[in-house]
Formats: sequence, C-alpha cells, structure tokens
Amino acid sequence: MNERDGQPVVELDDVEVHFEQSGGLFDIFDDPEYVQAVNGVNLEIHENDFVALIGESGCGKTTLGKTAIGIQRPTGGNVRYRGQDVWAAKDGKGDVSIPHDKIRRALQMIHQDPGSSLNPNKTVLKSLSSPLRRWEPEMTTDDREARIHGMLERVGMKPPEDYANRFPHQLSGGEQQRVALIRALLMNPDLILADEAVSALDVSLRVDMMDLLLELQDQFDTSFLFISHNLSNARYMAEKTGGRIGIMYLGEIVEIGTPDEVLGNPQHPYTKVLKWATATLHPDAETVAQPPIREVDVPDPVDPPSGCRFHTRCPEAREVCAERSPELDLVGTSETHRTACYRIDDDHEYWDSPELSDEDDVTLAQIESGGPTESSATDD
Repeated sequence: MNERDGQPVVELDDVEVHFEQSGGLFDIFDDPEYVQAVNGVNLEIHENDFVALIGESGCGKTTLGKTAIGIQRPTGGNVRYRGQDVWAAKDGKGDVSIPHDKIRRALQMIHQDPGSSLNPNKTVLKSLSSPLRRWEPEMTTDDREARIHGMLERVGMKPPEDYANRFPHQLSGGEQQRVALIRALLMNPDLILADEAVSALDVSLRVDMMDLLLELQDQFDTSFLFISHNLSNARYMAEKTGGRIGIMYLGEIVEIGTPDEVLGNPQHPYTKVLKWATATLHPDAETVAQPPIREVDVPDPVDPPSGCRFHTRCPEAREVCAERSPELDLVGTSETHRTACYRIDDDHEYWDSPELSDEDDVTLAQIESGGPTESSATDD
C-alpha cells in the first residue's frame, strides 16, 4: 500500500482478526458468534515510516496495531517482519531466518495509560534496568545506569538522578509517558506502536509530547504506528514526518494516503464524516447544517453489513454498494492515495445502479453519539 522502495519493516497481508464472543449461561448449545475486529487488511510500514490509524471506538484500530507488532495472533492472513512470518518464528515452523526474540525486541509499544504498565513498587531506574538486563546482559550496572540517565535527560526529565529514583506515583502523566517511551526506545526498535499515546494528556502537553516523539523518531531512526481517534493529532504528526493517515471503519481500512490527500481531498464518505466532525479541520463546520451521514445505528461487528460496510450510513450508497465490497484502489494518478469506494471510478457500474432508500434523515445526533471527537475515548 505504501509505494516506497525496499523491503518493508512490517507487512500485513490480508490480515483478519476474529474473536469468539462469549455467550451467557444458556448459550452453551448455540453456535459461537465471532466479532470481526479486523477484516482483510493490507498494510506496509517501512524504515523511518509514520502511519496513523484513525476511526471510531470499536473500529479495530488497536487490534490491528497489536497484530502488526506481533502481540495479537491473526486468525487469517500473514504478518511479516523483514520478510519473516512473525507467527511462524514464534511457533518454530519452517525455515526461520529471524528468531522470534529478535522480532519481539524490534517491535515495541507504548500504551495510552503508562501508569498501568509501570510497576508501582519499582523506581524508574529499576523498571528501565529490567529490559537492559535481559537484552544486554553484558552491560555493567554502571553502564546501565549511565544509559538510563542519558535517556531521561534526553526526554527532558532533569536532573535525571532525581527522576531515576522516583516511583510511578511520584510522576505526572506526561512524565510516566516519557518513561514508557524510554523503555521502548532502549530496545532500539524498528517499529513502535503508540496506542493513544497523547490522548490522556492535557491539551497543553500534547504538542510537547508529539514534538518529542518526532525528535526521537529522527534520532533513533524508528517507525511509528500511531493509533488515535483525533484527526488533528494525526495530521500534525503525519505532516511533520511525511507520513500517512489511514481511516478505519468496522475492521477495514477505507482510505489511506498523505495528510494532503486524505484530509485535503477525501474520497471515502466516511473520511468526510470524520473531517466534518473535527472542528479544527473544518473551520466552517458551524455553517454546515447537516453532517454527510444517514441516521442509522452503527452496524454490529458480529453481523456486519454485506458489500461496503459503510453503505448503511452512507448518503451516497447505491444498490451495488450493498452487494459487493469495493477494493482499496489508487485514486487517480496518485501513488499513495487509496480508497475503497466505487465513486472514484467514473466508469464503474455504481453510477447506473439504483439508489438505496434515503428515508433516513441526516442528523447531527449520529455524529454526536457515535463519531470520534476531541473528547471521545477509544477502547478497541
């Protein structure tokens, strides 16, 4: 999907992740139902790359991110690190060219809530020493301490000797996030999954944290997979890095490209909804009486709609949209902008297909109740 030269660091090929939904006491004799969290996603992440995944809560972006770094096993498709199938390496199947331990070290993660990932009974120094003792056992105690102090100073935690001896509860949320970032960077990773890494911070601190991520990406030559519900944050990061923004809906990537392409020239109707709902991206939003969406409940991922999954909410949907699912195709002559919508092809049968019933009114209530906004949270 990314037309950069060279072998990708991480490559997802037709990846699916389906979870069995737990039933109640009286459902033990029924056939199990499966939540289609991720469905047929293809994605390439290259050296020093930046990809932001955006979408509503429950769209599958966090599940996709964890699958990309080898935490979540896919139920279909393949995940490869530098050409090596991640789960074949984990299971010891076939000719393994890259051992799983090396893959796990190369693919790291920072969480939305760093406090929950830090041991409350360990000082910062002890928490950061643990991965170094495991992965670089030849380092002396003094060398480990010097390296940790250097990293603390690099992320602005000065004096480092003071912060090294603090416990997590003695740190602010932003400082905890910096410690979590240091722990990931100590592994010299090729890819870091940043899952809502700035959403829990005060607005005044978000830009500082994003600028730090950008600075450290350049210094450590690492790639980021940035998960967010906030288009403004994604645009800021992607524009600074020359990266891409991917829009997810109900387990699928429906549009991906540069910020100028996705936000300046959105082609998928769902992308237009997200842009409309983000005031900072649409300064004249208050003059638009109605958002571009039909008032239909968000579909159930256990039983997603046929065809294009967005067709039940799309004001542009026609019968062909309900019958077949569009591929993620290039838009015009672009080499990076792709969307899964029949409307990008002037000669497609879509244009002769009958319109779906539009008796459902377009209302702001749908956006306010289901669309991602500055204050919304995600937990997928």
